Amino acid sequence: MNSINSTNSVRVRFAPSPTGFLHIGGLRTALFNYLFARHNNGKFILRIEDTDRTRYVEGATENLISILNWCGLDYDEGPFLDNDGKICQKGDFGPYIQSQRIEIYKRFAEELLKKGAAYRCFCTPQRLEELRKTQLLNKQPPMYDRFCRNISQKESDERAKSEPYTIRLKIPDEEIVFNDIIRGEVKFDGKLIDDQILLKSDGYPTYHLANVVDDHLMQITHVIRGEEWLSSTPKHVLLYRYFEWELPKFAHLPLLLNPDRSKLSKRSGDVSVEDFKKEGYLPEALINYVALLGWSTEDSQQFFTKQELIEKFSLDRCSESSAIFDRQKMLWMNAEYVRKTSSDKLYVYALPFLEAAGFKINEDNKSYIIKLIEAEKERIKLLKDVPYLIEYFLKPDDEIIYDEKATKKYLSTKQHKKILEEIYELLIKISNFDKVTLENEIRNFCQQKGYKTTEVFHPLRVAVSGRSEGIGLFDLLELLGKQKVINRIQNVLKKFNFSE
Repeated sequence: MNSINSTNSVRVRFAPSPTGFLHIGGLRTALFNYLFARHNNGKFILRIEDTDRTRYVEGATENLISILNWCGLDYDEGPFLDNDGKICQKGDFGPYIQSQRIEIYKRFAEELLKKGAAYRCFCTPQRLEELRKTQLLNKQPPMYDRFCRNISQKESDERAKSEPYTIRLKIPDEEIVFNDIIRGEVKFDGKLIDDQILLKSDGYPTYHLANVVDDHLMQITHVIRGEEWLSSTPKHVLLYRYFEWELPKFAHLPLLLNPDRSKLSKRSGDVSVEDFKKEGYLPEALINYVALLGWSTEDSQQFFTKQELIEKFSLDRCSESSAIFDRQKMLWMNAEYVRKTSSDKLYVYALPFLEAAGFKINEDNKSYIIKLIEAEKERIKLLKDVPYLIEYFLKPDDEIIYDEKATKKYLSTKQHKKILEEIYELLIKISNFDKVTLENEIRNFCQQKGYKTTEVFHPLRVAVSGRSEGIGLFDLLELLGKQKVINRIQNVLKKFNFSE
């Protein structure tokens, strides 16, 4: 049986349950494990903890692996997806899916029974529910009353032949102390800890047994996880002690809170990584923001490449205080990343959003779309913004959607019509339809005709785009091209009612 690696090389794991989409807190845990492993030239392992079959969601494991790949968190061992999208194993300690390791956990549970560190519990669900109700009625913390703890070994063995039972851990009535890298020395009173069920009556282990057994067998040196698991750690410490195994180092990351300081949970809105991907966050921006949830550098640097995060990450810079998950700050950071990202790369990221919006994308219009993305960079906050921002460039001239308020304000009077007719005649004559030429010609036109530039610019913009806002007018005209501009002004002059 393998034990903790004697070479002391770092081995960490991310061990999610496949109960749905990956929560942003889960991504933070995965990221910190990944950064710690890479910083220390160690191994980062993925393990699927799916022993709670009542919460299992079909396809969740595949989705989880896909999201980790999208985020760029490449792990060294665990379940992977093959070319057909099916799960396959890679590593020395597999399988890394706990439901496929049930016999291993049973064997270790039996070992604890033999050591006298655990006992069989024959209490029925009905008795346990009545006990819980009575304790709550008496304002006592609900916990097992150790009713079966003193059953003799002989009676336990005999009853086990015909009665269903669970296996519970014996918690000593003493203080349990362990060290946490982030929190220092942590103490728990054993009298206040439940005799934890390790093996359920259906033969499946609980999280606590399977987690500790696998961490040992997979030679995990550092357990980096969320603060919500801190109260479970004394039970895990006892299991290591009873098995006479070397204890890994623990680091419990701070809670994630909403700006109102309520706990960030799956019930508090769209906080799954899948949701943020669908909204159009860049994976680099998401990783950068999540890295700052409970960790910082001495100089409070905000923007990091992945390599910089690896080089600078350390657990001693992790805070014990709760971290605020601020969607507005994350949105701001994403917009900053959009501006920093090459338009060629943004095109690749935006492609699924454009195709979902119904645009036909091919090699013929690829370079044109890249130009449009470049022009709109300052206005893109999320990739889902891209189809709307550039749609009027790509739609047929007679399918442009005109904003009602903009139309009322800039395309409704006889004066508007007169200006458009005159600007139409000017534009027909311009052969070099580039933004410099267009700006010179149109400004000269305004001066010669005695128009304010706003009297011309706004009706022209709305006529060719349907909107009153957007990129610079002359960039807009150049990108549309002469034929589209002429056609759209013609369509407006024919179809709009300039009656005021």
